[in-house]
Amino acid sequence: MTRDSRVTVVVVTRDRLRTLQRSLPHHRGPVILLDNGSTDGTAGFVRRHHPHVRLVENDANLGATARNVGVRLARTPYVAFADDDSWWARGALERAAGLFDAHPRLALLGARVLVGPEQRLDPVSEAMRRSPLGVADDLPGPSVLGFLACGAVVRRDAFLEAGGFDDVVFFFGEEERLAMDLAARGWGLAYADDVVAHHHPSPPRDPAARQALAVRNALLTAVLRRPWPVVARRSLEALRQGRAGRRGLRDAIPRLRRALARREELPAEVEHARRLLDGYIS
Repeated sequence: MTRDSRVTVVVVTRDRLRTLQRSLPHHRGPVILLDNGSTDGTAGFVRRHHPHVRLVENDANLGATARNVGVRLARTPYVAFADDDSWWARGALERAAGLFDAHPRLALLGARVLVGPEQRLDPVSEAMRRSPLGVADDLPGPSVLGFLACGAVVRRDAFLEAGGFDDVVFFFGEEERLAMDLAARGWGLAYADDVVAHHHPSPPRDPAARQALAVRNALLTAVLRRPWPVVARRSLEALRQGRAGRRGLRDAIPRLRRALARREELPAEVEHARRLLDGYIS
């Protein structure tokens, strides 16, 4: 068994057939595709042209939690996530598997994500590369408390232990809570500059709605795991963002009961690290 065959690629899509037609041929090794209720012929296309891909058709849009289904179905120790507009560079997953093999505490590896045909470094990757959390002796790169889902590889058992992605946040910004929960359980998260993913996103069709979604999910994540002063600070920051911020706050209200039911504050050391990354500690 080669190292890259120890990594399953889990892809989530919904009504993005054209994008998937471009990205799917780039995936190697075991691939599981979660279709969140597409109506554009995605399932038929995958069956005809990519029979090696394990297709799971969800009856409804499960958002980011569809990835949990893929991880549970995977039979490899490591899982790499991809969106329908992203893929892993040749050799990246083999390098990732080697890093996981060599670092038993490593639960999540954040990749260098290159955006578009011009291969611009994603700002999140740049932030991870410059992480102020230092490099632990038992991790392969800078410690992080966030990541891009389309550029992350996880240790399957650690991901499932932490509960995977949740349906409170649902989609967009879903990475933050999972990263904190992995760290709270003693797992390590690190950035690796030599593990590369490619991302070719389409321009957002409604930037204001996207901003409101980001506000909603940042607030819900704070309610799930952060002290109340942080929740208040995020609420005030949202109000300063004008109409989109107010919309995000309103949209969070129907989900607050579920967020409160699952609320669990972080260990002190993880909260301190998160505050450092937030800029609340200089």
